[in-house]
Amino acid sequence: MRADRLGALLSAAGTTALLTLPFVVFKANRIVPGTPQTLSDVLPAWAAFSCYALLLAVAAVALCVANPRLRLLAALAGVVVAALAVAAAGNALTPPGNNVVRVAPGAAWWILSVCLGLLATDAITRLRPGPGRRVLLLVAALALAVLAIAHGTFDHLSIMREYAVNATRFAHEGARHVALAAGSLGAALVAGLPLGILCYRVPRLRAAVLGTLNLIQTIPGIALFGMLMAPLGALAAAVPLAAQLGIRGIGAAPAVVALFLYSLLPIVANTVAGLKRVPRATVDAAQGMGMTSAQVLTRIELPLALPVILTGVRIVLVQNIGMVTVAALIGGGGLGTFVFQGIGQTAIDLVLLGAIPIVVLAFSAAVVLDALAEVMERAPA
Repeated sequence: MRADRLGALLSAAGTTALLTLPFVVFKANRIVPGTPQTLSDVLPAWAAFSCYALLLAVAAVALCVANPRLRLLAALAGVVVAALAVAAAGNALTPPGNNVVRVAPGAAWWILSVCLGLLATDAITRLRPGPGRRVLLLVAALALAVLAIAHGTFDHLSIMREYAVNATRFAHEGARHVALAAGSLGAALVAGLPLGILCYRVPRLRAAVLGTLNLIQTIPGIALFGMLMAPLGALAAAVPLAAQLGIRGIGAAPAVVALFLYSLLPIVANTVAGLKRVPRATVDAAQGMGMTSAQVLTRIELPLALPVILTGVRIVLVQNIGMVTVAALIGGGGLGTFVFQGIGQTAIDLVLLGAIPIVVLAFSAAVVLDALAEVMERAPA
């Protein structure tokens, strides 16, 4: 029987991490250096042995089994075991009624989680599920995570301690993060779609417009935020109405403008690419039936170009979700507030409180929009 190469690599990495690196880190409070603990140090012998045995079985499946369904089930079982083990470690190390100590997942847990995630992703790729099933898998995974958190399974872990302290602010900043990312995308669609259509209709404009938008993309995010602070601050000082509307040198205004500018290139370029792929014969047939140019555009060209345009929307939304993080440096708010606050306080758990939801949001947006683009691609013309 041939060993699976990816399975061999993931099994070796996960096993090595589990046997040589700390599974959790115990801290007397949120900022002091922690004490590394292995799984055997914090759990009863029978529980630690059971975890090791189950994870070893997952490694064996990854190494020797080719059936993607069995590989997916093994990966999911490994995720459940790792999650319950770190939750049990948090419960074991936290004294009753103590809200000061922090128990954080260690390097072994993070590496093991990445290996199990890659194994699950590989299995799903081999199964080639349709767009609907991919979205259902995502919804199921998110629902299970939310239920486990709501149940209190992970309450004694450090990141949940940080959430408990910042719950109200977390909801506010999370909503602001989504609003900034989605709002700038909406503005880019309103401006970018007509501009893309114009570039397609007038080829002489295409090079100049796309070249200018490419130039904007080369400017680092934090530099563009800084460049916008001065003119927007001057506008707020000169026009009181602008200041009343929230347009200032710091805050959401420079963040939205910068994200809008970054969003234009994928929208415009993908609109042009999508319209170019529409068969000329289809357009000629529509014109031969007496359709006007506007009717051809709205009923024929844009629907056929929509899958490519949606790909550009996916790129923009994922990009914006990540870039809003940096906007926290100029008072734009969002989940990046926790990231930079945690960096300033040397509190890695606070950093993770902001970073993990950002990753989840970006990944979820990519999966949903990829599925939607695939559905549109398969839809009959």
